[in-house]
This record gives sequence, C-alpha cells and structure tokens, in this order.
Amino acid sequence: MRFHVFIWKRLHICGYRPQVDHWLTVEWATACPPTALSRLVGATVKSLTITEVPRSLDWQEAIRRTECANVYASEKWGEYKRRLGWLVKRVIISDQSGRELGLVQYQIRKRGPSRFILAQGCPILTDKGAFQAKEVFEAFVAHLNLGRLDLLGIRYHQFETGEAKLALLAHGFRPVISAKDHTLEVNLLQTMESIRSALDGRWRNALVKAERNNNIVINFSQSPSDRSQAFDVFSKMYTSLKERKGFQNSLNTQIYGDLAAHDTCLEFQEVRENGEPILVRIAHKSRHRWTDFFVASNERARELEVPRLALWRALEKAKQEGASIYDLGGIDPANNRGVYVFKAGVTRSVAQATPLWLYSRSSIVRDAAASILSRR
Repeated sequence: MRFHVFIWKRLHICGYRPQVDHWLTVEWATACPPTALSRLVGATVKSLTITEVPRSLDWQEAIRRTECANVYASEKWGEYKRRLGWLVKRVIISDQSGRELGLVQYQIRKRGPSRFILAQGCPILTDKGAFQAKEVFEAFVAHLNLGRLDLLGIRYHQFETGEAKLALLAHGFRPVISAKDHTLEVNLLQTMESIRSALDGRWRNALVKAERNNNIVINFSQSPSDRSQAFDVFSKMYTSLKERKGFQNSLNTQIYGDLAAHDTCLEFQEVRENGEPILVRIAHKSRHRWTDFFVASNERARELEVPRLALWRALEKAKQEGASIYDLGGIDPANNRGVYVFKAGVTRSVAQATPLWLYSRSSIVRDAAASILSRR
C-alpha cells in the first residue's frame, strides 16, 4: 500500500492530470526505458550510434523528412515542455554507415531518487529504421541508463507504426488504455458529398443554416502575426470556457502562444461575424492526419451554429491538403455527453487511441503506475 501511494505521488508531481475537455488531445507527463549502457554523446549500442543533438541543429527539418513527423515530436513542442520545467533532449540513432534510423525527443523530470521520462509522438523510425525497430528501441532505452525507480512513458498520439508497436512489446513495455482513450475519425478518402450525406439530419440542417449566413467569414491564418493574434483570442475564449465548465487541463496559454504561432505543424482557423472573432480552432497536422487540438468559441458562435460550419470547413481544408483522416480530438460519452453528441453527428467511426506505453527496470513500479493510470 505504501508503495502504491508512493507511485501515485510521483505521478501527481510529474504533472499527470486527467483531462475533461475532450476537444483536447490527451496528454500525459511521465516516462522511461530499460538496460543500462552509456549516456555519452555518440555512445554505441550493438553497432548503432546514439548522438545527442545540439540545439543548433534544425530538428524540425530532420523530422519533417520522415513519414510520421508530428506536433509532439516538433522542436516547438519540446521548447514548450522545457518552459514548463522539463529537461528536454533530442537524440538521433544511426547505423555504422551513418544512416539515420530513429529520431527521439524526450523530456525528463527528476523527483528525489526517481526520474520520469516521457517521449511524445516518437521515437520516429525512418524507412531504414523500420527494419531495425527492435534494435533502435534497445539503443534508446540503453542510452537512458534507467535506475530501478525510474519510469519511462512513450505516447505516440496516433502516430504509432506497426514496427514500433512490435518493438515496444518485445522490450516489455506495458500498454495502458482507459475508456477516455477513444476518438472519432472522419475518412477523408470519401468525397465531401458522401461525408455530407452521412451527417446526422439535425447536424446537416444546422450546417445549411450557418452556410446561409453571409456575415460569417472563416479564415485559415498563415502569417505568424495573424496566428499570434488568433491565439490571443483563443486564450481569452478558452479561459472563459474553463471557468464556465469548471474543468482543468495542463495547457499554459501564456507560454505556448508564441511557439504555436510559429509551429508549422499547427493550422489556425478563425471565424468572425461582422469582423468580430467568435471561434478559434487549432488543429495539428501531419502528412496523412489532421487532429482537432484545441477549439474555443463564445455564446454568439453557438447561437449561429458556427461550430458546425467551422468544423466542416476544416474537413474541406484537410482533404484539399491531402489528409486521409480527420481526428475529432477524443470522446468521453460517459462524462462529456454534449461534446460526444456534437462529434457523433459527423461520424460514428470510433477508433481506440494508441496507448501510453510504460517501462521500468522494476516491474512493480511499471505495473503500479499502469494500474493507477488505467483507472483515469
């Protein structure tokens, strides 16, 4: 029992909070893997080289070349977590020929004798790395040189590949899934006409009503200055939303705004009525997937059915840019019925989110943490 309480306190200190607003992508903060080899820059593990990346390297360009580049592995997200107090590191795992096999951005927090290490949206495997996934993960875990009370978490946020999953299983990572780890996905390989015809009748009628309102203007902000202004509007609306609904989450809008404005992994959508902003959407995008990250609006937007029109325009934009999936950002039908009903009016194609994978040298630490988190 004492050990169980110890683990819970560590998770709480580390920053884990259950999130109630399911427009948000679930995020957690803990982490870290197995074996104890070298932590030195350029350390070699079974013919693979792990190089700690200096801040001068263009990390964003390095991950952009990969198939699974995503917002959580981005330089801007890493800087955001650094501002929150995490120690953020980046490593590139290469073979003897110097070919990149994997890229990892990870975060560390130390509390007493324990370290919590979290990798979000990665390790990213390159095309060549996919064939050596097990060795890539082994090298990463060895590089971390875990102590017995250390805990590693890997959360791919839907960017997990089959090769990565097999490697995680092979190394004894334990997957953690809860009822809240589910989302609805729109298949953008269909025509927009097919998607519209499948909408719930009331949802479709409300969309038509909003489309007829000539006072509504929807823009996708491109310049950093426009995006920064949109984020300021979002921040005010989002603060009001949290106060009204009484939920908490870990987003710190004060320190994330300038980073978000310059993050090419994000898409900003701003809706105005007669020039006045009434809704802001922030979606994160990858090569094949768009995901609703944060959305905030005011009462006027809801009166005019603007949330439906804004989402519809976001679906159109994602399809135009070649995405095949639009993730509606999570559902929790048991505890947030209103948001679920809104999203279910678009699609009922439910998908289970990729799990939080936990690892520790101590199976007791790993299993205790997994037991706590599976109940959230």
